[in-house]
Amino acid sequence: MQVTEIHSVLPLLIFLVPIAFSIPILTLGRRFRAFREWFSLAGLIVTFLLTVLIYRHIITPGGLKALIWYDWFYLDGLSLLMAFVVSIIGIIAVLYSTKYLTSKGPGSSINEKKLSLYYGLLLLFSGLMNWGFVVNSLIMLYVTLEASTLATVFLVAFDGQRKSIEAGFKYVLLISVGMIFSLVAALLLYSVLGTGPALFINNLGGRVPGIPRTIALVSCALFIVGFGTKAGLMPFHAWLPDAHAEAPAPISALLSGVIIKMGAYALARTVTVFAPHYREIGIFIAIIGSVSMILGIIMALAQDDLKRLLAYSSVTQTGYIVAGLGLGTYLGLYGGLFHLINHAIFKGLLFFCSGALLYAAGSRSISELSAIPKKMKVTAFCFFVAALALGGMPPFNGFMSKFTIFVALAGSGLLWAAIISAIAAFLTTVCLVHAAYRIFWTKPVPAANSNPVAKDAQEVPALMWGGMLFLAILCILIGVYPQAIYPLLNSAVNGVLAISAAP
Repeated sequence: MQVTEIHSVLPLLIFLVPIAFSIPILTLGRRFRAFREWFSLAGLIVTFLLTVLIYRHIITPGGLKALIWYDWFYLDGLSLLMAFVVSIIGIIAVLYSTKYLTSKGPGSSINEKKLSLYYGLLLLFSGLMNWGFVVNSLIMLYVTLEASTLATVFLVAFDGQRKSIEAGFKYVLLISVGMIFSLVAALLLYSVLGTGPALFINNLGGRVPGIPRTIALVSCALFIVGFGTKAGLMPFHAWLPDAHAEAPAPISALLSGVIIKMGAYALARTVTVFAPHYREIGIFIAIIGSVSMILGIIMALAQDDLKRLLAYSSVTQTGYIVAGLGLGTYLGLYGGLFHLINHAIFKGLLFFCSGALLYAAGSRSISELSAIPKKMKVTAFCFFVAALALGGMPPFNGFMSKFTIFVALAGSGLLWAAIISAIAAFLTTVCLVHAAYRIFWTKPVPAANSNPVAKDAQEVPALMWGGMLFLAILCILIGVYPQAIYPLLNSAVNGVLAISAAP
């Protein structure tokens, strides 16, 4: 499919705007509160409006379009899809943080003097994410992913507790080591292809047939290890449970909803270009994805810590995403990217719910939270909706994307992988619904083991549950009417396929 490339400065603005907004927050936020919460919110809203403007340029009935800036920055439907996810989850995270971080309740552990650093890093993190989505060079893709890791590590370890610092150290160490493999893969391709315009990502597809088979397969394997580490795939997931569990709840939502998607995005930009030419790649990714699906949810079933349970379930859901992307077919890519969006919505919602429980009850232990009264009705509703969506139950959004992946795997001759993914979906439903039942429906546990604060828990402020309710409604709306996001998904998939088939 031919792509019409439009020269525009918008690919620059999509990442420069949030970075620019982060500067006054970091420099003036400690003295002026206006340069903190609301300035960070303004930066993300402006970024979101830019994505809407870009949507009008790219999503048109006149054919496939992409924005380009001097070949170094390339923004197509896939880039736009990722930028939308970053902006929406980021806006909700900022609104949520205004109450969550400044509370005097049991869930608060952040010193108010550090809030300017928190919001500044959050905007910087968003800008670096968007930068990674528009770079048009394999080497620069590696650089941006590493830069986002460095920005995120301070957010993971932000409360300064021993466990948080250990989680942050583990996060930056393991991802940095893993990402070296992707750098080696890029250098390996550069050594074969030489220099010139063909080395840009949007021209890579046309050079794949000329790459020796061994070099292509080795490079793909290295990309899978490197970017799979960023995505939290097993067996490269060791950083994920600690980082998700110890980070503040809004950052956990961003980690699971956004940061691990950078790894999936990088795989879509690299490995999927090779997948149509080498069936072994699709089979290899299906194996890794299936292992992640099953082992991730088995580990989740053994957890009493709610955030660690959600973290391990992210490993499972990442398996679904990469299994679809690895097929390299339209249906597989559509299912993988559809599930990427859905996972950002319902997993972000679940982490926001876990933060609401910590805010209200001062605990993230499921056994202690069983004393939660029925006063947290909004949180309970949101948690159950997200749990059912995560399990792939109709009529929620997770069902539509998982079913698409089932069909794509079976249609590609990988029926065994489709069966494994269906089993993993069933176990996920059991795991999350059981956790929700224990928290919200069971009678209080005996006094010796109960959390006295949980018995008096009240519903969280509107700025917290408002974003949660919005995401819960999205879970239902997309499940009932998935056609609403078809134009964006279709453009993203065709953008990937266009690069794969580039002459």
